[in-house]
Amino acid sequence: MSSPTPIALPPVQGPRRVNHDDQDQLRAHPVKLRRIGSLFRPHLRALLGVVVLIIASGLINLSQPFLVKGVIDDALPHGNTRMLVWLVIAMIVVAILTAVVGVIQTLISTRVGQRVMHALRTDLFKHLQSQSLGFFTRTHGGEVHSRMTNDINGMQTLVTNTATGVASNLTTAIGTIVAMLALSPWLSLISLLVIPPAVLVARRVALLRRDVTAKQQAQMAVLQNGVDEGLSVSGIRLAKTMGTTKRDAARFDEASADLAELEVQSQLAGRWRMSTMQIIFAAIPALIYLAAGFPVGGGMSIGTVVAFTALQANLFRPVLGLMSVGVQWVTAMAFFSRIFEWLDLVPEIREPEHPVKVDLDRSRGEVRFEGVGFEYPDSGGATLTDVDVLVPAGTSTAVVGPTGSGKSTLVSLVSRLNEATSGRVTIDGVDVRDMASADLASLVGEVSQETYLMHATVAENLRLAAPEATDQQLWEALTTAQLAARVSELPQGLDTVVGARGHRFSGGEQQRLAIARTLLHDPKVLVLDEATSALDNTTEAAVQNALDRLAKGRTTITIAHRLSTIEDADQVLVLDGGRIVERGSAPDLRAAGGAFARLSRNAAVGH
Repeated sequence: MSSPTPIALPPVQGPRRVNHDDQDQLRAHPVKLRRIGSLFRPHLRALLGVVVLIIASGLINLSQPFLVKGVIDDALPHGNTRMLVWLVIAMIVVAILTAVVGVIQTLISTRVGQRVMHALRTDLFKHLQSQSLGFFTRTHGGEVHSRMTNDINGMQTLVTNTATGVASNLTTAIGTIVAMLALSPWLSLISLLVIPPAVLVARRVALLRRDVTAKQQAQMAVLQNGVDEGLSVSGIRLAKTMGTTKRDAARFDEASADLAELEVQSQLAGRWRMSTMQIIFAAIPALIYLAAGFPVGGGMSIGTVVAFTALQANLFRPVLGLMSVGVQWVTAMAFFSRIFEWLDLVPEIREPEHPVKVDLDRSRGEVRFEGVGFEYPDSGGATLTDVDVLVPAGTSTAVVGPTGSGKSTLVSLVSRLNEATSGRVTIDGVDVRDMASADLASLVGEVSQETYLMHATVAENLRLAAPEATDQQLWEALTTAQLAARVSELPQGLDTVVGARGHRFSGGEQQRLAIARTLLHDPKVLVLDEATSALDNTTEAAVQNALDRLAKGRTTITIAHRLSTIEDADQVLVLDGGRIVERGSAPDLRAAGGAFARLSRNAAVGH
């Protein structure tokens, strides 16, 4: 009988090196295992079931080599057709059972992992919603997106795969070693001497491949950055006006050449890895055949050799997999650390434990600032100091002043986007810090120069303010905002998708859509934060008309960029250096010849 063919396995992915960033993250924000355990405790029964299934699958699968041994040593040589049929049936049953158990195990482990990650994802989303505006000002948007998606998805993959992988690899390795010892202690000794150096060689080659790939990815990022910067509209304009086209081309040429060289190294390292694995998978069975042929082998049967070779080949993968557990563990812990770090953030602006009940229907909308001061963290100085202002219900107040005087900060305290560090802000005598955030949001509405529209229909954007609003109410709001005619011209009317950030509409139309949305919100207090500053004169006039309609009958606080828009304000506050330096009507302040008069003259000159 000819020598049996060695069992070929696909290349095994070698272990990774521990990422230094992950180690730094864990040192800065260590993770308690008890906290991770609490996430999985509700699913303990399901996880135990997964472990049982993994062990069962591993043990069932180990029977295959023994069935092969029976076919080769007993059924075929003795022409025992009945035994052959039963052994073949057993092989098929084992394959079916292994596949079914594997599917069930994957279903349960994935479902548990997804439920845990779903809970983490939603908890993190809600917790970040409770953070102040300052948190999002300090934090890069990409970082928020990365933790919400990449970290949690990576955590789920690592946790599920690492946990099941350890159980599966450990079960397979132990079961395989026991089965090998049962078949032949002599061949087992040979295997246990040969496999460690083979695993180390495979690991070293895999790490070499990974290092080259990491450099390749970094260089690809450099090249991509060169394309983004050099071939964008702004980049081409800059290069042509500064005369840097040849320098940019030279840098791109150098980056491309480096990438080409790394690609060669990557392919060569990959080829070495494949070749190494092929040599290992060919050499180990060959050594087993050699050892089996020596007299000390005890004249073992061909079936025993074939079964042993199959078992030995199955041992290589779990051993290499177990060597990667340390790196996977650090990576998973780093993911948990990053998520827990943000979950442990204490909101700068907290929901009141016992909020004051506010009768929204009876609210008048009187706003009062009492000795208000405010200082941004790490700013090195106060932005607002001792601000005392009364904004009577139903009146309009304009806030003016030079850039950096604290205008936007002052109005942000009304809606509690920021919180006064001293003094208090009240609406109808109730401190805004004592109101439930939902009640405060119902009382205060805002229209700013940065209109945010979702990538959704006109109707969906409007119904953010009033989910139960009818189409007729939407059209009435659009009419008041002087946008009904424009929307009615669109083929799909209210069902028109506004596009990302509202690109379907002009800047003035986006502002009027925001005004219509605020009309549906129907706040008692209206904050206008330089709502027309980015518009041309013609568009500004149309938007200002819509704003005047919106402000009718409401308490209005306006940050004015163009002083011509506040002539009719009931009172004007002039801020400078975080303090109110003047207050009164626009004509009176202009006649007084003070700070407001200087602002007016500067505005006229600039215009």
